[in-house]
Amino acid sequence: MTVVIFLTALLGAILLGVPVAFALLICGIALMLHLEVFDAQILAQQLVSGADSFSLMAIPFFILAGEIMNEGGLSKRIIDLPMKLVGHKRGGLGFVAILAAMIMASLSGSAVADTAAVAAMLLPMMKTTGYPLDKSAGLIGTAGIIAPIIPPSIPFIVFGVASGVSITKLFLAGIFPGILMGCCLAMLWWWQAKRLNLMTFSKATKKELCLSFKQSIWALLLPVIIIGGFRSGMFTPTEAGAVAAFYALIVSIFIYKELKWSQLYGVILNAAKTTAVVMFLVAAAQVTGWLITVAELPQMMTELLEPLIESPTLLLIVIMLAVFVIGMVMDLTPTVLILTPVLMPLVEEAGIDPVYFGVLFILNTSIGLITPPVGNVLNVITGVSKLPFDQAAKGILPYMLMMIVLLLAFVFFPQLILTPLAWLQP
Repeated sequence: MTVVIFLTALLGAILLGVPVAFALLICGIALMLHLEVFDAQILAQQLVSGADSFSLMAIPFFILAGEIMNEGGLSKRIIDLPMKLVGHKRGGLGFVAILAAMIMASLSGSAVADTAAVAAMLLPMMKTTGYPLDKSAGLIGTAGIIAPIIPPSIPFIVFGVASGVSITKLFLAGIFPGILMGCCLAMLWWWQAKRLNLMTFSKATKKELCLSFKQSIWALLLPVIIIGGFRSGMFTPTEAGAVAAFYALIVSIFIYKELKWSQLYGVILNAAKTTAVVMFLVAAAQVTGWLITVAELPQMMTELLEPLIESPTLLLIVIMLAVFVIGMVMDLTPTVLILTPVLMPLVEEAGIDPVYFGVLFILNTSIGLITPPVGNVLNVITGVSKLPFDQAAKGILPYMLMMIVLLLAFVFFPQLILTPLAWLQP
C-alpha cells in the first residue's frame, strides 16, 4: 500500500503539471499522512537539512563558472580550436561538435547548457553547408549528454550527496567512460559521413592552428587544473567549483576581455536562478528520501529483488532497464534523488562497487535526457534546430542506440570503468 501511495502521489502530481520539486513535497506529505507521522516542523527541518551540505556548494560554483564561460568568450574559443583541427575532414563539423562537447563537458558539467551552446554555434553552419539537419541535431544532442559523465559533473555531485559515495572518486571514474562516449559517437558519425556528400573546408595552416591554440589555451587549462587538483588531493569538489568560477572570471575579464563588469550582475543572476531550481529539488527530495527510509521502501525493494542479489550482472540489467523506463518520463536530477536511496541498499547488499554503479546510473539517466517524450536535451536541440519534434527524435535515435550499447558494455565488463579508476586514483 505504501508503494502505491508513493507512486500515485508522485506520478499523479507530475501528470497534472505540478513542478517536480512541489510534486516531491506532495508525495512526502501523502506518505506522512499514510504513516500517521505528519508534522509541519519535521517537513521544514528535512527541507533545510536537504540543502545544508558542504558538497552541494559545488553546484552553484560550477553553474556560475559555466555562465561566466559562455558570456566571457571561453566557449567560443573552445569550438574554434576543434574547427581548426578537424574541420577540413569529411563530415568535419560533426567531429568538431563532438570534440567541442567533450571540452565543454570538462568545464561546466551541464548537458542542457553545453548542448545549447554548441548547437547555437554549429547548427546554422552545418545547415548552410548541406549537412542533414536531423542527423546533425541528433549528433550534437547526444554529444551533449557526455557532460554529466566527464568531471566536473553536477549529477555526480547530486548522486554523491544522496548516496554518501565519494564525489572525487565519481569524478575520476567518469573520465574514461566520457572519453569512450565521444569515441563511439565519432566512429558512428564517420560511418555515416562517408555515405553523405558533405562539403569540406580548407585545412587550417600551421599559423592559424597555433593562433587558435594560443587563444584557447586559457580555457583548456581549466579542466587540467580541476582534474589535477582532484588527482593530487589539493582540493575537494566544492573547492574545485570555487576555483573554476574564479579562474573563469579572471580569464573572461582580464585576458579575453569579453566580459564587462556591467554584465556580471546578469551572469550571477542567471546562475542564481538555475542554482535555486536545483537546490530546491534537492531539498524537496530530502523530505521524500527520509520518508522512503521511514516507510522501509528500500527493504521492500531488497526483498522483491532478493533472488537476483546472487547474480549482480542480472540485477544490474533489471535496475538499468527500470531506470531507463523512468528516465523516459522524468528528468535526470529528480530521478537520481528519488531512486538513489531506494537502490543503494540493494546495490551494497549485492556487493556491487558503489562508484561503478554511480557511473552506470548517471549514464543511464543521461540517456533519458535525449529520449522522448520528456528529454530536456532533446527539447533543447529541437528548439535550436527548429525541427519538428518527431524528426529531431528520429535523428537522435542511432546515436541514442549507440549509448545504450555502450551502457550494456559497461554492465557486462565492469573493468572498463574500474581499471582506469584504479590508475587515476592517487
